[in-house]
Amino acid sequence: MPSEPSPAARRPRLTPAVADTRRAVREALADLPAGSLALVALSGGPDSLALAAATGFEAPRLGLRAGAVIVDHGLQPDSGAVAERAAVAARALGLDPIQIERVMVGISAGPEAAARHARYARLEREAARLGAAAVLLGHSLDDQAETVLLGLARGSGTLSIAGMAAVAGLYRRPLLGIRRATLAQACVDQGLEPWSDPHNSDERFARVRVRRRILPMLEEHLDAGIVEALARTAAIAREDAEALDHMVDEVAEELTDLADGGCSLTVAGLLANPPAIRHRLIRLVMRSQFGVAISRAQTLEVARLVTDWHGQGPVHLPGVRVERTAGRIVFVLALENEHIVGDDDSDEHLPDRP
Repeated sequence: MPSEPSPAARRPRLTPAVADTRRAVREALADLPAGSLALVALSGGPDSLALAAATGFEAPRLGLRAGAVIVDHGLQPDSGAVAERAAVAARALGLDPIQIERVMVGISAGPEAAARHARYARLEREAARLGAAAVLLGHSLDDQAETVLLGLARGSGTLSIAGMAAVAGLYRRPLLGIRRATLAQACVDQGLEPWSDPHNSDERFARVRVRRRILPMLEEHLDAGIVEALARTAAIAREDAEALDHMVDEVAEELTDLADGGCSLTVAGLLANPPAIRHRLIRLVMRSQFGVAISRAQTLEVARLVTDWHGQGPVHLPGVRVERTAGRIVFVLALENEHIVGDDDSDEHLPDRP
């Protein structure tokens, strides 16, 4: 009777795809305190399953704990079984704790946005409950390229084409530099069987159309390296956006006066800065003082009080009235029945995709 193979013989061989994935995860976890917990956001698809395998391998070697949160959105009849299979895979990869979270997806927004909001709310709740130091997301280089193209199509500014950040607060994306095909190969090489989400082939979704039609067409007719080029564009745009935002924070301290019910910026100070800084100052005031994100059209209406002043009346934004008085642009809480300046789809500060 043949003897049982040794653990070394049963261990999957270290292929380039597996090595690349493990290296990326090791670099992303290297600065976490010893003993801390890193949670993998696991769907069971190839990207997140490759991430779970690499995290289960690397975390103990760095003195860390690795767990998984599996969010069941309930959008497909077999979603519960898919979540259970993902939990079984995570357990086999050495992850612990493993938590399956079932969420209700709202219908007020599109299904993608609603599912995303529900997912991240639950990930944050579980991370807080378990005391996790980081939540790892399985977004790939291809995901980054798709995000840049969608941002370009919206015409929504630097932050949108900056794509997804490698680190955004609690969230970390170790795989942003790795192609989707490499992650799928890492699963094959380790004998893992990922789940195929039917939504990823449903061309009703803009992201799927970009993935299945537009990027392949660009690769065929422009450059086979278009995915990498778009990812480089994202990195450059993010560096620029972060530098400008840092400058705006410093300028805002000098130009902003706070008062009960509102605040103001000096007209002279706004005029002294280029449009990129001026517009960011306006959006910063609205976001930080009133918790309101405004569109580019609304931003430009406020900016006209500075650059095209001819005695016009106030600009009415959601919950806020903005007017020019005595050399200052004054932001105050608005009355409920005041008319709001029209919105558009070109908000330059679209939320980062976590």
